[in-house]
This record gives sequence, structure tokens and C-alpha cells, in this order.
Amino acid sequence: MEELEHTCPQPRTTLTEPAIFARETSCECRAPHERLTIEQARRGTPVDRPVRVYADGIFDLFHSGHARALMQAKNLFPNSYLIVGVCSDELTHKYKGFTVMTEEERYEALRHCRYVDEVVRDAPWTLTPDFLEQHKIDFVAHDDIPYSSAGTEDVYKHIKEAGMFVPTQRTEGISTSDLITRIVRDYDVYARRNLQRGYTAKELNVSYINEKKYRLQNQVDRMKEKVRTVEERSKHFVYRVEEKSADLIQKWEEKSREFIGNFLELFGPDGTWKQMFQERSGRMIQALSPRGSPSNSPPRELSPLRSPSPPSHWGHAHAHTHAHAHAHARASSPPSPKAASASISSMSEGDDDEK
Repeated sequence: MEELEHTCPQPRTTLTEPAIFARETSCECRAPHERLTIEQARRGTPVDRPVRVYADGIFDLFHSGHARALMQAKNLFPNSYLIVGVCSDELTHKYKGFTVMTEEERYEALRHCRYVDEVVRDAPWTLTPDFLEQHKIDFVAHDDIPYSSAGTEDVYKHIKEAGMFVPTQRTEGISTSDLITRIVRDYDVYARRNLQRGYTAKELNVSYINEKKYRLQNQVDRMKEKVRTVEERSKHFVYRVEEKSADLIQKWEEKSREFIGNFLELFGPDGTWKQMFQERSGRMIQALSPRGSPSNSPPRELSPLRSPSPPSHWGHAHAHTHAHAHAHARASSPPSPKAASASISSMSEGDDDEK
């Protein structure tokens, strides 16, 4: 008897297209489908077909927690083909409650998840042996927490007992119920947000009074935002002024110290200006003061050709006037030592002449 080869669909190798939808039978392979153990699947056997893993759920408001669970299911074994079952609106509303997204929206969300190879629409709430055989499922992946629903304590109990259950880990802090709770808790915020974006009160199921209240609150918030913007700009302006003032004061202090230093260097007790003044004063006094005749100069001799003129009354009066002027000059200003010496010498010469 000729052995048939497996023609099961292979995992996706490209992400340019979404995952396919399953038909009535997703695997048309005629080769016998032998049940695998977890140990065999982890060793990568059989080599001629992938391990077919099934994960189901509602997947309302598809979020990162859903994606992480599917990522774990996809990577349970070296060569896995991940089939995801999505329950219809009818079953979900009957056993769990109303959904935010329609079933078509939820189908499309799963098709565009990179870990999904195939999507089963209108998946059963409880997995039956016929369903498992129809889709040739090797293992079922789900978190290990008992899922009580449809009158049973755990809808995966019989799967666990058959050794076909492989657990995945839940992602803490994120779930569809958490997202809905946030929206309900902050309902006013999201209603006002959508009113600002152009939605009507009728579309949001908001009463006329609440609509006016929300619009008034939006106007108040806009005014507050403008005030905050002005305050921030004012603070920034004041900060810049203070910064500039500090720089100006620092520069002024530096220039003031430099000016005072230069002033003291010129006009201080030992400054350059005082030294220049003293030097010039000495030169002026020396230039203005008359020079005295040398004390060791020889006496003048009369020329033999000219006899001394006799003293006259006019010469005596002129000498007296000259002496009186010298006395007045000495009384008006204190003479310097050189001047005093010169005056005494001239007076002595005058006396000698008179004699």
C-alpha cells in the first residue's frame, strides 16, 4: 500500500497579506493524522507536517494581552501552525455579554495579527471531539485559569484530561474589562472629547442638558489652557529678565572694580598723578627760582682806564627801591632755601657797593 504524504498548510512565511479564513475543513490532507504527545511536538516531530495548535476567544477590543497570548501559542513548538477560533456575536452575547466590536471587526483584527496562520469564524463555545477532528488539531492553548461558563466549571476540563492542553501566561494589567472600566469611569471626559471632535449628542446618546454642560466645560477648559499658556510664557519672560539682570549686575561690578582700581592707581596716595605733579612742581620751582652767585668767585677789579663814578643821589634812591621790592617779595611768599641764599648774597653785594 502506497504511503500518502502530508499536504497540511504550512505556517506563513510572509506578512504582506492577512491570515486566511478556515473553510469547513481547514486541512484537506488525506494522510492519517496521528495524535502527538507534547514531548514529540517539542522534539520537532513529525518532520513532514507542522504541529497544529488551536487558540480561541472573544478578542474584543484586541489589545497587547491578546497578542502576547497568541505569540506564546505560536512559539510553543519548533514548527507550529496557529489556528485561532473567534466566537460569534450571538454566542458571546448569550454566554458572556455585549461586545464593543462586532464579530466582523474581531475577525479582521485577528487576521492581521502576525502570529496567526488561520482564523475560524463562528467558533464553538465548547470544543467537541468532532470539531477537533475536523480541523485536525493537535493541541489547545489557553491560560491555565479555570474558565467557568455554559454551566461548567471549566470549559477546557476535557481537553486537559485528554492531554491536549498547553497553558499560556496572562498579561497582568491589561484586559478588555479593564479598558471598558476606564471608559465608563471617565465617561464625561470621553463624551466631551467626542463632542469636540464633531460627534453629535444624538450619536453619543447624550441628553440636551448634558450636551450644554459638556460644551460649557470644554469652553472653561480652553480658557484655563490659555491662562496656563500665558502664565508659562510670563514665567519664562521673568526668568529671562532675571537672568539678564544677574549678568548685567555681574558685569557692572566687574567694570566698577576695574574703574576704582584705575582711579586709585592714578590719584591714590602713591599714584602716578601725584608723582607726576611732584616732579613737575619741582621743575617749575627750580625754573622760577633765581640762581645765586658762586661764593668763591673772585672780586671784580676796576678798570685802570675808568675811575669809579662818584655816588649820586639817584643811585642811592634806586638801590633803596630795589631793596624795598626784595623785602616785599620776601614778605608775600615764603622763600625757598635757594632763593633765600640768593637774596642774602645780593644784599651783601649791595652793601659793599654802598660802602
